Amino acid sequence: MKVVALISGGKDSTFNMMQCIAAGHQIVCLANLVPHSKTEIDSYMYQSVGHEAIDLIAAAMDLPLYKKETMGVANDQGKNYKPSKNDEVEDLYLLLKEVMEEMEVEAVSVGAILSDYQRIRVENVCVRLNLVPLAYLWQQKQADLFNEMIKCEVDAIVIKVAALGLEPNKHLGRSLSSLQPHLFAMNEKYGLNVCGEGGEYETLTLDCPLFKSRIVIDESEIVMHTNDTIAPVGYLVFKKLSLSLKTPILDLSSRLDGLPLKNCDDYVGDEAEEDLEYSEKKIDEEEDDAVDGVDNHSVAKSHIEQKPISAQSADGWLWIGGIQGKSSDPSEAMQEAMNSLKSVLELYGHNTKDICSICMYIGDMSQYLDLNKYYVETFNHSNPPTRACVEVPFDKRCPLQIEALSWSQNGSGDPPIERCTMHVQSRSHWAPANIGPYSQAVRVGDIIKLAGQIGLIPGSLELIKGGIRAQCKLTLRHIGRLLKAVDNNVNLRDVVQGICYLTDVAYVEPARKIWESKTNNAIVNYVVVTGLPKNAFVEWWVWAHKHNNQFEYEERGKRIENFSISIYRRWNYENNIAALVCLVENQDDTEEVSKTVFVETLSYVIEKLQQGHENDEKSVYDLKVFYPVSKNLKVEIFCEHLDNLKETISVVYTFVPVVYSKNKNTYLSICGVRNQ
Repeated sequence: MKVVALISGGKDSTFNMMQCIAAGHQIVCLANLVPHSKTEIDSYMYQSVGHEAIDLIAAAMDLPLYKKETMGVANDQGKNYKPSKNDEVEDLYLLLKEVMEEMEVEAVSVGAILSDYQRIRVENVCVRLNLVPLAYLWQQKQADLFNEMIKCEVDAIVIKVAALGLEPNKHLGRSLSSLQPHLFAMNEKYGLNVCGEGGEYETLTLDCPLFKSRIVIDESEIVMHTNDTIAPVGYLVFKKLSLSLKTPILDLSSRLDGLPLKNCDDYVGDEAEEDLEYSEKKIDEEEDDAVDGVDNHSVAKSHIEQKPISAQSADGWLWIGGIQGKSSDPSEAMQEAMNSLKSVLELYGHNTKDICSICMYIGDMSQYLDLNKYYVETFNHSNPPTRACVEVPFDKRCPLQIEALSWSQNGSGDPPIERCTMHVQSRSHWAPANIGPYSQAVRVGDIIKLAGQIGLIPGSLELIKGGIRAQCKLTLRHIGRLLKAVDNNVNLRDVVQGICYLTDVAYVEPARKIWESKTNNAIVNYVVVTGLPKNAFVEWWVWAHKHNNQFEYEERGKRIENFSISIYRRWNYENNIAALVCLVENQDDTEEVSKTVFVETLSYVIEKLQQGHENDEKSVYDLKVFYPVSKNLKVEIFCEHLDNLKETISVVYTFVPVVYSKNKNTYLSICGVRNQ
């Protein structure tokens, strides 16, 4: 993509440009917000110190530079930015709009590392201008990032200090490479961010491989902003700067040649960076044998007509199932489903902004773009719900089925429960940016709902090569990183329950082994479907709990006629949340699951979910029933039984046709959750 790079003059914006080039993009111009007073301003968004060097950086790179003055005023300082007149964010909008009027650009280079405040605002501007934000430094470990910059010959000096352990007269004007030991020592002693992300210091890049000339400081002086005895604040003002042409004269490719500059693939191959603090079982790393996946044409099709069904728990969770779109036109089918969903939400005083997660089952992945058009219109707000999307063997009568989970406190709760949404739209090397109208994670209180994750290389949003094992490992890394970003004390081991969607039954065992090598006690249902986004082999859809270490685990089973019923259950100490996976299996694939077997299985499932709350009338039960289409099950009869059951308990259910559920001997699998 052709990129306009936002530059402050510092190391971060410089190194992010290098990362963009390593990812295959082209920097075509530079953009900078100039402080209106031509001196240091306290902006929430932009570095202003060192602005005197911006024109020289553009000259050193031989690129056009676009500048606009900013007053540095932040009118809207909330978590979710809304365009506000005269806000400094609108200055950025106008600057980039001017660039787009004169240059062909598709993306914006942004040097953000940790600041959600800055990232959210840049993303807001980019979305409005239909530009892709590229923030390749985002969430990288600061010590590793600092070292990478030095190794890749980013020669930057400190031009402002504002932290304990840094002194203007001692540290201003010194290079990062010379200060490296001191910065790392201050990190250990005082918790200083080694990359200065807490505002501890700011830098000016004098040279890097992108520059044809080096910036020379001919005259400067120190300005003391605050002469505090503990943490004095001071910065450099440059009176005179010049350029010195570097010789021999080399083109950009030659200047970058030989540097340890990583590309997108390199960042997913560096497993050493992940310190997950658990012992990993040895897993065969050899290239997977070729597996063709499911032949969609040979799979039987199925469809169970369901009506919308819903129930709300006392703690504000609203479970919705059975939402179907039946029009043969994909866009009309989605509109039908969304209208149905809105009607259910309205009954409970909820709206689309209250929805936390959605699972979208579609009959034909090739219709995704058409289906998605009205979905985008419905969830056209800043923090949409998480989403999983899978293709299942629906027949033509039902191209679309949706289940949703919504939450609204409705004024209840003491203290109020916090809802947080992570909606990262910038492309980085950290985890995949959302590639649709969904968020990566929604946390309500202690519960975290993630979007479905597939094995995308974050920097390129292409599927990783290497087969099912490579996709599984990368997908689980995404899950772990997303959870940690939502809450620093949460990781992959805090997953309570999940569904692993796969496109071939041969993938189940590799996926299960890799999952179990990474975590324990999470209960996962493995189902084989006909297709996944981007033609992925695997998609994980999971939820976690901040206090997963307080959950109990048990395995139970029984026989009903000739069928083996296995239940894997989790529940917390308060027992206000319970989850399970139930498998119905038989070695004889000619057997039929009779209504009696289903009724007794369902009673067993409800019994285990109810355990400890047998007489609690406030509990809500959500059941996902996966049935292999090859087993010729009389699912309509099962559906009738659940319709009758909802007269006695608050149960929400969704029947989903699949190719297989775990293996060829599994007749049914049920994922259940109880909330109260």
